[in-house]
Amino acid sequence: MIKLSHFILALAACGAASAQAAGSIDLSRYSVSGSYALDTLFGTSGQGVSGLEASAVTYARDRGTLFYVGDEGTGVVEISKTGQTLSTMRFIGGSNGGWPTASTNHDSEGLTYLGNGVLVVAEERLQDAYRFTYTGNVNYNQANVTSGVNLANAQGVSIGGNAGNNGLEGISYDPRNGSFVSIKQQSPQDILAGALSFAAGTAGVSTMSQLFNPDLMGLTTLSDIQTLSPVDALAGTAAADNLLVLSLGSRKLIEVNRAGQVLSFFDLSNVAPHNAIEGVTIDENGTIYLVAEQEQDGSTLDPHSRLIVLSAPVPEPETWAMMLAGLGLLVVVGRRRKSAAA
Repeated sequence: MIKLSHFILALAACGAASAQAAGSIDLSRYSVSGSYALDTLFGTSGQGVSGLEASAVTYARDRGTLFYVGDEGTGVVEISKTGQTLSTMRFIGGSNGGWPTASTNHDSEGLTYLGNGVLVVAEERLQDAYRFTYTGNVNYNQANVTSGVNLANAQGVSIGGNAGNNGLEGISYDPRNGSFVSIKQQSPQDILAGALSFAAGTAGVSTMSQLFNPDLMGLTTLSDIQTLSPVDALAGTAAADNLLVLSLGSRKLIEVNRAGQVLSFFDLSNVAPHNAIEGVTIDENGTIYLVAEQEQDGSTLDPHSRLIVLSAPVPEPETWAMMLAGLGLLVVVGRRRKSAAA
């Protein structure tokens, strides 16, 4: 029979772990659980969406799938959690390949999902964001695919001025209150938080402001950002306010609170070391998904972008309930035995 003292000690240990989880997701618990090559795509006549240079990724909870974009700016790709292509949607139309005329490089470096098929894509240099509804084409390998979205006609908002190639690298939606966070690569680095309203062109309004001084994190560059509020196990805890910040230059994924304090980190130095890891997202179970461009140094001539999955064991709420119920039962039994002995 398990002694009450032993049960209490075990419960205390679990309580300490729970308290830690309440303040941090603790990236030190994570490990690489999968790495998948992504299709190069483009279609049989080069008229489709490119799967190269994957630079941003987001999770769609109501679909159970991921979306990503490459910084060639050809469109969006929907994939499974193990990297299989499910559908694509092109940026198409007008005289600028489906982009506003002010966009000359079409650097789609940020992506976030609002629910009900609605996505927001961010253009790095202009630091503008565009909202549209995804209508995927499952026949992505066919030639001359003409369906897609013209971002020039979408609703948009400007988050900052033209920053050249050091601008907006990531954007993430907080489903708790409809707010956003965004990240700027460098010169200078910046992390913003606040509200975005979208209107025709870029006539929307941004009330985003600096969340904290990014220098506090000690990262050489900033590549993407993700809120932790979608993780079910963190609901109602301090950790739900925390953020994941990805740095390509430092080869790190860090967890930071909204005061700029680094709480935990994951070293990416040996994860796809020949690829540029530029995008991060997370699902309701706490599983983290990264996307990386194809190999940058010609080491094996692998032409594929990659999906990298990081996993960690997450305590189930039912476990705590069962342990507490068991403790209560042991206390009752103990009292009865004491009364009987008297």
